[in-house]
Amino acid sequence: MRITSKGQVTIPIEIRAQAGLLPNTDVEFEFRDGEVLLKKSPGQATRGQKLVERMRGKATIRMTTDEIMALTRGDD
Repeated sequence: MRITSKGQVTIPIEIRAQAGLLPNTDVEFEFRDGEVLLKKSPGQATRGQKLVERMRGKATIRMTTDEIMALTRGDD
């Protein structure tokens, strides 16, 4: 790896996948014993939480949970 003139480096996909580093993940750098550590910032929302938050308020039809369940199950 080589650091660019802008201070950027590409993290290999295998390492990103193993560490759960998705696009827009907040990270922190820590300097410890002469090494630089990269880790996810604590308290960050999970991917599922982000998806739910993004979808919240997008529905255009107001339905109760029972109505939605009947629709998805095909109940008459």
